[in-house]
Amino acid sequence: MFEQIDQFVDRIISLTPEERQLFHSLLKFRRVRKRTYLLQEGEVCDFEAYIVKGCIRTYYLSDDGTETILSFAIEGWWVSDIYSFTEKAPSNMFIESLEDCELLIIDYKSKATLYEKIPKFETFFRLLIQRSLFALQRRFHSLVSQTAEQRYLAFIEKYPQVVQRVPQNQIARYLGVSPEFLSKVRSTIQKKK
Repeated sequence: MFEQIDQFVDRIISLTPEERQLFHSLLKFRRVRKRTYLLQEGEVCDFEAYIVKGCIRTYYLSDDGTETILSFAIEGWWVSDIYSFTEKAPSNMFIESLEDCELLIIDYKSKATLYEKIPKFETFFRLLIQRSLFALQRRFHSLVSQTAEQRYLAFIEKYPQVVQRVPQNQIARYLGVSPEFLSKVRSTIQKKK
């Protein structure tokens, strides 16, 4: 059950067998069914989840009910609302499973214990947050500097495994276009091939 997350951690920090055992003891395994909300707007996020299996999306709802998808996450990725988790503040986003999922979850108290007992995990999680920030910065840059076609092509090139698992209307929301517009973009791309 821990092999996948151990490989992920080993790429960033080295653990002794005792440290690895403690880390495992602080993780909770959880299976969730497709279309399960792990977090809803207004709740305080008390978890960071490593995805062993499945696909999850994070999104916001505008006042008129329009979804803005922030991210998709699949095997080997982490998902959480970092602001809500860190500040213990109500979240303004939703985290929902798009497929049946298997997760390894660490809660706030267990993460504090992890930092206390194995300080190198502070480096581990800092690097994860930095990578997330870099990805968000790249995404923001693409939203303001690229056409919808360029954003779609970059998305399918960077995340081919996500494209096959996520409905096109949700990809459109992620890219900041309507599903109809994305359909036109895809048609244009097919004609160019």
